[in-house]
Amino acid sequence: MAEKEISIIHPRPSSIVAALYTLRDLNVDVAILHGPPGCSFKHARLLEEDGIHVVTTGLDENNFVFGGHDKLVQLINKSVELFNPKLIGIVGTCPSMIIGEEMHDAVLEANPDVPVIEVEVHAGYHDNTKGVLFALESALDAGIIDHKEFERQKYLLEKATEVEKKHGAASREYLAPSRGDVKYKAAQRVIQLLKEDKRGLVIMNAKKETGYMFADITLAVNEVAEALGKKENLINMANIDPELGLPRVRQHAKYITRDLKAHGIEVHEIIGGMDEYPIAGEKVSKLIKEKYSDFDFAVISGVPHAIPMENIKNMELISITNGPRQVLPLKEMGHEYVLVEIDLHPKTLGVSGIVESEFGATLREVAKEA
Repeated sequence: MAEKEISIIHPRPSSIVAALYTLRDLNVDVAILHGPPGCSFKHARLLEEDGIHVVTTGLDENNFVFGGHDKLVQLINKSVELFNPKLIGIVGTCPSMIIGEEMHDAVLEANPDVPVIEVEVHAGYHDNTKGVLFALESALDAGIIDHKEFERQKYLLEKATEVEKKHGAASREYLAPSRGDVKYKAAQRVIQLLKEDKRGLVIMNAKKETGYMFADITLAVNEVAEALGKKENLINMANIDPELGLPRVRQHAKYITRDLKAHGIEVHEIIGGMDEYPIAGEKVSKLIKEKYSDFDFAVISGVPHAIPMENIKNMELISITNGPRQVLPLKEMGHEYVLVEIDLHPKTLGVSGIVESEFGATLREVAKEA
């Protein structure tokens, strides 16, 4: 008998927004939202900080009835005139999909002299990864990515959905947001473990640009360990393979690798690309079983719930996420400390280097008192 789909009543990420971020990772110059002026406003503004021009057709009540074809044609032409783009993305919204707007007809009429990725999407899907998939399908049709990369991305999306349904924000009907444990106390504990000559794993399993801040946690733990003469007790793992992922994702990995090397941090184990967070946990688990099963603790940042508990259950776990609804699932999995970097995402857009984290800053300050 098929498992019944749970009805999630807390707010969930939008497929429209997921499509926008995927267009960002494909390095579009302009993203056109074919919908009301306020649709996805917050994320549209954040994406502008990431160097993308985001514009909207601003559909109103009249367009909800009679359509917005002419507005879309005009905006495509205006975008070419204003921004001289090399690649354009167009994202549908709930109203444009409900009225059956044919965005492709508008693209044919405007006939811009650059590739256009058209994403027919709305926000009514249970899994926001649908927006990513639709954007990738259109990118494949436009020749922006090849079939091999499309199949790879599709597999990762399936795995990401599995992870969220098993131990993430989609794992139950309602999850209350939480700020997690006190960072000061967690910092004290990390320092105590290092002083006691315990051996630790520092694992970054981050999703794309969030790695700019999660990498700072790797940096801070290593800095404190070095100051205490215990750096040799640490093994660093990170999903920063610069050869994997969409163009912008590979760039993130290169920048983070550069910054860690500049600070003298050795990453002993590369566990995947920065879009492979749903599957990198399996590699981590295998590495621990084969080489690091006798370690005492692990500091895990990014998407800790993607790492199976089987080979880390006997370690003390200090985990850092940017999801307030992820605290309870991680606690129930067996993580002793769960910390939340609440303002992470806005701080990691439009950057090209490691950004200081709250926990990293706390750890550095507490170490001065040690």
